[in-house]
Amino acid sequence: MSTALDIQMPLPTGSLEAYVTAVNSVPMLSLEKEQALATLFRENGDIDAARQLVLSHLRFVVRVARGYSGYGLQLGDLIQEGNIGLMKAVKRFDPSIGVRLVSFAVHWVRAEMHEFILRNWRIVKVATTKSQRKLFFNLRSSKKRLGWLNNEEVAAVAKDLNVEPKDVLLMEQRLSAHDAAFDSNPSEDDDQVAPAAYYSDMRYEPSQQLESQQTDENNKEQLLAALENLDERSRDIVTQRWLCDPKQTLKELAEKYEISAERVRQIEKNAFNAIRGAMSGVYQLTDESA
Repeated sequence: MSTALDIQMPLPTGSLEAYVTAVNSVPMLSLEKEQALATLFRENGDIDAARQLVLSHLRFVVRVARGYSGYGLQLGDLIQEGNIGLMKAVKRFDPSIGVRLVSFAVHWVRAEMHEFILRNWRIVKVATTKSQRKLFFNLRSSKKRLGWLNNEEVAAVAKDLNVEPKDVLLMEQRLSAHDAAFDSNPSEDDDQVAPAAYYSDMRYEPSQQLESQQTDENNKEQLLAALENLDERSRDIVTQRWLCDPKQTLKELAEKYEISAERVRQIEKNAFNAIRGAMSGVYQLTDESA
């Protein structure tokens, strides 16, 4: 059985229009052909079979990428990221599961595009958690009108996407905001003031440095005093575990004091409780002589 595609020339890279035309000219695979190629690649590592699977689905990536045109990013970049997802899908595709490759690959293609959009849509990331990502890609399509959502719409969107109403409001604010240059030079007619004009760096201000130095010295004195209030064994365990280099392990300290590693951990925990209490002004000394 021949597994060669009816395409002899490489896909063009200089023009997006030429690329789209070329991928649309690649013949689609029948179910039997797709299963045969996927089996060849999965069982024998046939790279040519994998290449044919990828080439025959590039048109699908273009179609998915066009659906994300509203984010202001280059279509070519989205297609490139989607192609990476397609190749990952081909690598993981199991023809025995009984679904077409296009159905399996959609998750991987969209995932790569989503990551690219989140990395490049704004200078500052607008979505980091799972619920924020869900809102980022669904909130605009969930809004039934222009303008801010009212309370009922917020509740409806939160229910539909299974997120908290406060997350909906926060994402709406982020999507409505715009990036601003820190040190831009606004025109005379522009009322906007660059943040550099009113944000100041206080790290090297003398009073701030003095305050920071005094705080560090005070914390150090309190720590040393708290250590002195510990019994000798507890003080040594804390010192060897956290204040020496190299640090000793629980097992090493257990052999030194002829106790179990769990007992060393308990002594260490009680010592930290005592240190925290001493540094907060509440002495909580415990008898560790047992």
